[in-house]
Amino acid sequence: MPDDKQQVLRELTFGQRVAEDEAARLSAYFVETDQWRRVWDGQVDIVYGAKGAGKSAIYATLSQRDEDLFDRGILVRAAENPQGAPAFQGLVADPPDSEDQFVFLWKLYFLSLLAQVLEDYGVGGEQAKQLADTLRDVGLLHPRSSSLARLVRSVLSYVRQWFNAPESIEGTVALDPTGVPTGLSTKITFRQPTAQEQARGKVYVDDLFELANEALRQDDYHIWLLLDRLDVAFAESRQLEANALRALFRVYLDLVPLDRISLKIFLRSDIWQSITTSGFREASHITRELTIRWDSASLLRLVVQRLLQNPALCRFYQVNTDEILSRTTAQRQLFEKVFPSQVDTGPNKPKTFDWCLLRTRDGTKNNAPRELIHLLSAAREVQLRRLELGEPQPPDHFLFERTAVKDALPEVSEVRLTKTLYAEYAEYRQYLELLEGQKTDHSAKTLSSVWSVSEETAQEIANRLVEIGFFEKRGEQALPRYWVPFLYRPALQLVQGSAELGPGAGADEE
Repeated sequence: MPDDKQQVLRELTFGQRVAEDEAARLSAYFVETDQWRRVWDGQVDIVYGAKGAGKSAIYATLSQRDEDLFDRGILVRAAENPQGAPAFQGLVADPPDSEDQFVFLWKLYFLSLLAQVLEDYGVGGEQAKQLADTLRDVGLLHPRSSSLARLVRSVLSYVRQWFNAPESIEGTVALDPTGVPTGLSTKITFRQPTAQEQARGKVYVDDLFELANEALRQDDYHIWLLLDRLDVAFAESRQLEANALRALFRVYLDLVPLDRISLKIFLRSDIWQSITTSGFREASHITRELTIRWDSASLLRLVVQRLLQNPALCRFYQVNTDEILSRTTAQRQLFEKVFPSQVDTGPNKPKTFDWCLLRTRDGTKNNAPRELIHLLSAAREVQLRRLELGEPQPPDHFLFERTAVKDALPEVSEVRLTKTLYAEYAEYRQYLELLEGQKTDHSAKTLSSVWSVSEETAQEIANRLVEIGFFEKRGEQALPRYWVPFLYRPALQLVQGSAELGPGAGADEE
């Protein structure tokens, strides 16, 4: 049994912060919350969550458990690349011209994936064959080995051809070398064709979804098409992102009546908010949804579950994994064996786990697993570095000292500021950088001075920074105050206290 804390720390890992980076081990770490079970049971189609909240973990776990889903009669297909370049990334340089074109693009893309799945599993009989023949006839049935990006390009080409000259997308009669008719060449249309157009081989795109649905019903199967990483796919253009995602949700609503086909969409909450800000009437019809939220108990279990994946740690503390995971009190006891009781000492200071939650919470008052795991991983690196330099081991049964946890926060703060806020909201970077070295509690008046803008403009900017989680809005609605969470303070070297001259105004809360 190891008794060297330094060796235990060397072998210790909390896992990767990003689900895509640890797909192989995710099943061991994954916390099956009630929210997860609702998705697993098919009660939820749309999963919202802040960046790092665990959307991709749910997505990846669904993909990994495809055999279990198959046993329930559910076929799963990823409609976006889980890693690497997004399938839709090429649209940034060459986007569809309108939201309507995006609607048609999504529909043809999903139809192609449905036809692939039906062929792969040999499901649907004659109806599946009819769907496959139709898509193959227009060049939109690619082999499974073909990349999703290539399929997107093919679909976009067809969409542009239809929108630019719909009258040219006509079904034709195919002739053999002797001139004898051999059948119709089918064309897919975005509007309901007339009887004459149907006779010439035109097929309405929505009728093909009905055909796919009937093929699945025939053999008693369902298909789930999974969509994640949409924030990455369209990140370079806000307008493109809005058009693409509004069109996606229009298509989702069109497909809701189909009982055998489901889109499972994983989307960041702030992106959903941004695309609905200017009005989206269809939003009220989206009901099979949930927003991922983590409470203290579920985050504690997540951390402890990751601790228990380390054999050296389990031997060091001689723990029974099943016993610990069965009781919340046992989970907290293990955490308090590994970490000191407090980071900042004092009768009114929080316990270490609560301190970690307070320091990794953004202005929306939400905690995401990503920053919490990052903080603990960084603390491990700090503690191990101290031991390698000859510092004494932590006292008693602890693996970590208070200073190791505290000194880990600046790295987390810097990454969150630069790789989330600066990277994704570059238009606000200048205002955030001007706050460097300032106080942590502001009014519109003090912000107008820092930013050299009018109070009205300062309040507009500040309210937007509230929406993206940089500020927490406090005080009265008429005279709001803008408070910077602990998460962002080290990176900007902020000074605790109010920017107003009044003594004691805007005191921090633990």
